[in-house]
Amino acid sequence: MAGSDMFLMPSQYEPCGLTQMRALRYGTLVVGRHVGGIADTVDDDVTGFLFDQYTAGALDQAMSRALARFADNSAWEPRMRVAMTRDFGWERVTERYALVYQRAREIAALRG
Repeated sequence: MAGSDMFLMPSQYEPCGLTQMRALRYGTLVVGRHVGGIADTVDDDVTGFLFDQYTAGALDQAMSRALARFADNSAWEPRMRVAMTRDFGWERVTERYALVYQRAREIAALRG
């Protein structure tokens, strides 16, 4: 992945999608279906190119958009850099969980 420009993930189902997270870390933009973990971690036309329908035509349109951006280095390179800055680590996740639990405690305290 580290030497790739794009990573193709036309998954019909994708419950988690660790693979695209690894690709993004290397600045490899994802062309994938807007499903499951891919939809949760890839932003269309920012860190990848998403499509909705599980059809060859939808995949072709997403690939065409990706190739058009790739042809313009001034459009491609910033997307690579944004992809590499995405943080999918546990530290960020645990901070968000702590905020949710803190808010739940506050609401419980208000209700007495």
